[in-house]
Amino acid sequence: MTAKWPVRRPTEHAALRAVCRSARPAPPVPALMAALLDANERRDREGVCLAAHRVVRAAAPEVGEV
Repeated sequence: MTAKWPVRRPTEHAALRAVCRSARPAPPVPALMAALLDANERRDREGVCLAAHRVVRAAAPEVGEV
């Protein structure tokens, strides 16, 4: 039996197409910063981490984008 490399996975392509179609725009940075401050005031460590990551992703372009 001969194997082809890489193995073709049609479900992977379908999943990527679905993600690309359903991409939502990121919330504005001021709203994310307000959520970050709110989580910090409530001493919600997981909320602070999530909000901080969302702020960075919304403020900085993706790798390779100009």
